Amino acid sequence: MDDPTTVYDAAFWTTAGVILFLLVLSGFFSGSETALTAASRGKLRTQADKGSGGAQRALDITEDNERLIGSVLLGNNLVNILAASLATSLFTRAFGESGVALATLVMTLLVLIFAEVLPKTYAITNSESAASMVSRPISLVVTVFSPVVAAVRLLVRGLLRLFGLQVDPDSHIMAVREEIAGALQLGHSEGVVEKEDRDRILGALDLGDRTVEEIMLHRSGIEMINADDEPQTILEQCLKSSHTRLPVYQDEQENIIGVIHAKDLLRAMYDVVGGPDGDASALRSFDISAVAMPPYFVPETTTLDEQMRQFLRIRSHFALVVDEYGTLQGLITLEDILEEIVGEITDEFDPDGDLPVIQSEDGHYLVDGATTIRDLNRATDWNLPDDEANTIAGLVIHEAQMIPTVGQVFSYHGFRFEVRERDGNRITVLRINALE
Repeated sequence: MDDPTTVYDAAFWTTAGVILFLLVLSGFFSGSETALTAASRGKLRTQADKGSGGAQRALDITEDNERLIGSVLLGNNLVNILAASLATSLFTRAFGESGVALATLVMTLLVLIFAEVLPKTYAITNSESAASMVSRPISLVVTVFSPVVAAVRLLVRGLLRLFGLQVDPDSHIMAVREEIAGALQLGHSEGVVEKEDRDRILGALDLGDRTVEEIMLHRSGIEMINADDEPQTILEQCLKSSHTRLPVYQDEQENIIGVIHAKDLLRAMYDVVGGPDGDASALRSFDISAVAMPPYFVPETTTLDEQMRQFLRIRSHFALVVDEYGTLQGLITLEDILEEIVGEITDEFDPDGDLPVIQSEDGHYLVDGATTIRDLNRATDWNLPDDEANTIAGLVIHEAQMIPTVGQVFSYHGFRFEVRERDGNRITVLRINALE
C-alpha cells in the first residue's frame, strides 16, 4: 500500500469531490425523470394557464416522452458509470486490489440511497412542483442529447421490428378519458370519491360512446294520441297522462303526424270554445293536427352527446327514434339523457312506487325486465355486461338463447336470474341475487 501522504493528496480529494458531484447529478436526473413522468398534465396545464413558465416548459418537454426519457436516461447512465469508474480507481489506489469490491459496495449504497430512493421519493410526492423546477435544465439536456437520442431511437425501433413489434410515437399509454375513469374507480374503492359523484362524472364521459337506442323508450311503451279520436277523448287522455308531450298518429301508429304539447292543446281548445263563457259544443270541429308540432325524428345510432347538443340547438326536448328503414323504434327526451348523468329524475307526476329495482329483505332484487343493464349496475354497483343487450330481460334472453317461461332459473356472470312475471313474449319481472 502506498504511503498515506502520497495517497490522500490533492488529486484524491479532487476525485472524491467529482464523485460526490456526479452523485448529485445522478440524483437530479433520477428525480427529474420521476417528477416529469408522474406529474399530472391536467394540473400542469392549470398552473400554466395561471402564468407558470415552469409548468408550461414541463408540458412542452413531456409532449415527446420517448425523447425525454431517452435524454434523462442517457445523462443518468453517463454520470453513474463515470462515478463508478472514478470510485473504483480511487479505492484501488487507497486499498489495493480489495478496493474494487469496496468501491462496488460503497457506490451501490450511495447511488441507491442518495441518487435513486431519496430524489425519487421527493419527486413522486411533489411531482408538479418538482417538474416545474427541473423543466429548464432538463429542456437544455434534451436539446443537447437530442442527436444521440434520435440515433438510439432509430436503432431501438429497428431492433423491435426484427421481432415484429411496431412503436407508434403518437400513441399514449392511456387515453385521457380512461385515465379519468380509472382514477375515479380507484378513488371510490379507497373511499375518497363518493359513489354518486363517480357515477355522475362517468355518465358524462360515456355520452359520446352510447347511442339513443340504448336508453330510448321502446315503441311498445309509448303513449300516443289517435288524431281520429273525438276531441273530448283526446282532452281526457291528455289530462290523465303523466306526460306533457304525446305523439299524434293517424290510421296506424307508424304514421306519426306530429307531437302535441298539453299546454298548446289546452290553449287551442280554450280558444275554440271561446273563453270561460263559450260553447263547449264548438270542440266538435276541433282539429288536433292543426295544433300538433312537426315530429322530430333521429336515427337510433345517434350518440347521446350529439343528441343532447341537437336538443339544445333546436330548443326541443323530445325526439322520435327510427331505424335505418325509417321504422319507429322509440322516443327519447332530454331528461332521458340527463338521467344518464345525474340518475333517475322524478317529479310529482311520476307514479308512486314505480321503481325499476326493489331490494327485498332477504337481499334479493326484484327488477323490471325493461330496466337497462347500465341503470341496474349503477343502482346495485354490479358489473353485468351490456355488450349484447341493453336491458336486463334482453341479457337473460341472449344468454338463454330462448324466451324463458315463468319460474325458470338461470345463472350467468355470477348472478342467479329467476323469471317471475312475463307478458306475452316480454319478461316483465326478474328476481336477481348475486351468487356467493
